[in-house]
Amino acid sequence: MLHLFKSPIGRLRMIAYLEGTSLLILVLIAVPLKYYSHDPALVKVIGPIHGALFLWFIFNTLSVGIQQRWRFRERTWKVLLACIIPFGTFYIDHVVLRKAAEE
Repeated sequence: MLHLFKSPIGRLRMIAYLEGTSLLILVLIAVPLKYYSHDPALVKVIGPIHGALFLWFIFNTLSVGIQQRWRFRERTWKVLLACIIPFGTFYIDHVVLRKAAEE
């Protein structure tokens, strides 16, 4: 797992994983606790963390896209769209980022 941090695309893949995981925790654990147990504490913690990871993913995608000279219409827009679609970061990591890291 540490090998991911050695390249810009590897770091982007790690951020994608963290962003997707934070959404899973938010949707599957924190929100049900908020509504069924009337305990919003976890949403108050995980919500801002997920928001920060979301923004970090967007900025990092743009940075990597410029650095790697990705054509926006071929790759960058797909990666950006992935963070808007729920759990899209897992898909985009598997389909696009893994291949980009191998190039």
